Amino acid sequence: MATIEPQRRNIDSPAAIKKYSRSVRLWHWLNLIIICGSLLTVALNSTIFDVKSNTTYVQTQLQQSGATVTAQQAKNVAHGMEDKIWDLHIYFGYALAAIFLFRLIAEFFQPKDQHFFGRLKTAYQDYIKKSKKSNSALHDLTVKSLYFIFYALLAIMVLTGLSMAFDQELGISKATSHSIKSFHGFCMYLILAFIAVHIIGVFLAERKQNKGIVSDMINGG
Repeated sequence: MATIEPQRRNIDSPAAIKKYSRSVRLWHWLNLIIICGSLLTVALNSTIFDVKSNTTYVQTQLQQSGATVTAQQAKNVAHGMEDKIWDLHIYFGYALAAIFLFRLIAEFFQPKDQHFFGRLKTAYQDYIKKSKKSNSALHDLTVKSLYFIFYALLAIMVLTGLSMAFDQELGISKATSHSIKSFHGFCMYLILAFIAVHIIGVFLAERKQNKGIVSDMINGG
């Protein structure tokens, strides 16, 4: 489990605490809120607003009120309720796309020592330089590689989400859109896995020598 713990200090200069710019910190916490909101809409449509269970519920409630409702009419109402939540999911998707673009632009204005790809390159070079025998170098490279995978997944989620939202404008067929939706959902599970690993890693780091990582992401380090 130690390999997933974020490191608070640089390998080559252990006395220096890693810095995080205001733009990265803003993106981090907004990203958290938007992803949680997006996942909440998925959870709601899978439970409370599930069409199959709500169809029976709507039909029963209306019939008890004296209305005559067919199963198809009740299903249409249930679908309408589900669509309202999916509309909210789409808005979260637009927000995710906006802040992802913000993160990409912000990368160009980061201090040189805070560039993500620069840090990833440095971690790889340290790992090679230390003859692949340094646990701390392997640790740092592993953590940064996980972050790179997370960024790649976010890019995929944004692109697939936008392609579904504008499938008609882009001329995407229903069959292709369905395949994109399946891949979009699969990537969501991978992001959930990363979030779980990230939270566990931060929790473990806070209990050991890297205590203070959460506060660094709030105040900049």
